Amino acid sequence: MPRHSLKRRARVRTLAVSAALLAIALSGCVHLDARRAAPGEEPVLSGPAVRENSTPLDPAFACFARQLSAGLQRQPVIAVGDVRDFTGKYSVNEGTAITQGGALMVASALGKLGDAIVMAERFDPTIAERELGYVDRRQLGDGQVHEVAGTAGTGRVAWLPYYGGSIAASDYFIVGGITELNYNLRSRGAELRVGQVGPKARTYTQSVAIDLRIVDTRSLVVVRAISLTKQFTGYEVGFNTFRFFGSELFDINLGAKAQEPLQLGIRTALEEATLRLVASVTRQDPAACLKRPATAGLPVAPAQWAATDPKAGSSITALNGSAAADPDVITIAFDFEASMPMVQSGLAERIAAALKRGAADIELTARDSEATDPAKRGALTDRRVAALIQFLRAAGLPADDVRLLWRPAPGDTTLHREAPGLQRVARLRVST
Repeated sequence: MPRHSLKRRARVRTLAVSAALLAIALSGCVHLDARRAAPGEEPVLSGPAVRENSTPLDPAFACFARQLSAGLQRQPVIAVGDVRDFTGKYSVNEGTAITQGGALMVASALGKLGDAIVMAERFDPTIAERELGYVDRRQLGDGQVHEVAGTAGTGRVAWLPYYGGSIAASDYFIVGGITELNYNLRSRGAELRVGQVGPKARTYTQSVAIDLRIVDTRSLVVVRAISLTKQFTGYEVGFNTFRFFGSELFDINLGAKAQEPLQLGIRTALEEATLRLVASVTRQDPAACLKRPATAGLPVAPAQWAATDPKAGSSITALNGSAAADPDVITIAFDFEASMPMVQSGLAERIAAALKRGAADIELTARDSEATDPAKRGALTDRRVAALIQFLRAAGLPADDVRLLWRPAPGDTTLHREAPGLQRVARLRVST
C-alpha cells in the first residue's frame, strides 16, 4: 500500500479517536443519574433535584416584607388581573418567545411578601364561582348538619347554607403586560479562518420591557403605572475545522454559548415592578431594600431637609426654626424626567435681583405626567438640585447657602399640582 495512503488513514483514525474522546469529555461535564423505576424497564436519566425558584430580588422582598409588617396597621388586600404577552413574537418551530404566565409570576412575587399583605384570587375564580352555584342550588355539603332558620322555625339540613359576604373585597389589583422584545440590540464578534480552520467569538444583546399598573378596586383609579426594561447579554465562542483529508470530509466544531435566561429576566423585572407598585399604595420607600439610595448625590446635607406644606407661601419656616420673610418666588421648569432645566431667559438676572433684597425662593416644577416611583423621583430631584447649584455657580451667584425647604416625603405618592400641566417637585431658598 502506498505510503501516502497509510498516512492519510492514520490521520483519519487520529481525528476519529479525537472526536470520540471529545464527546466523552463533554458528556463528563454533565452529571446525570440513571434510575430504574421498575423491573424490566429501561433506566431513566435523573438530573438535579427540585429547588425553590429563587431570583436576585428575594432578599429585597424579605426586607420589604419586614418593613411593611412594621409600618402598616392594616394589611392591604391585593389581587392580580391579566398580565399578558403583548409582544406578538411567535416562532413556528418554538412557539411564543415570551412567557404566557406573567400573571402567575406577579402572584408569586406578591406571595414573597408573606403576611405583610393579603392576596385575593381574581385571576381564575372558576372553582369558587362553581361552588357558589352549588350552594345557591343547595347541593354543596361539608359532611355536617347545619341549623337553618326558616318561616317554620329552625331546621336541620345537610347542605351548606350561605348568607352572603364571605368573599373578601380587594383594595387594589395589578394588571399590565410584557410589551417589548427587542432582538439583537447590538452584536459584535470576530472570526478568523485559514484553510477553513480557525476560531470565532461573538457577543449579542437583547432586551425586554414590561408595563404594569396598580388600580384602586373601588374607584378604578390607576394609583401608579410603571414601565421597566432589562437587557440580556450573551456570548458565543468556538473553533471549527472544515476540510478534506483525501476523499474524506471532516467538519468538527467546538465551542460554548451562554446567555442570561430570558424568562428569568422577565420574572425579575415583573417582581421589581410589583414591589414598587405595592410600595406606592402603602406609602413605603423600597430604596433601602433595593440597595439603591433615594437621596444620593444631593449637595445639601440631609440634616437640613424639611418636609413642610408645599402649598405654603409666607408661612414656610426656615430650617433654623425662625420665621423668614416672604422672599421672591422664582419657578424653574424641567422637562419630562430631565435633569437640566428648560431654557428660561433672564433667569440669572431675576435670581440676582431677588438676592439683593435678601433671599430668593426657587420652586422646581416638572410635567404632571412625570409619575415616577418614590426612589426614582428622589434621585431625579437630587440631580435637579445639583443642576440648580451648578447653574448658580456658573452665573456667579451665591451657591453656598442653598437650603431645601420642601420636597415630597420618601413614601409620598401625591401629585402636588402647581399649574395646569405642571407639578411641584421641590422648593429651595437661596440666601446671600
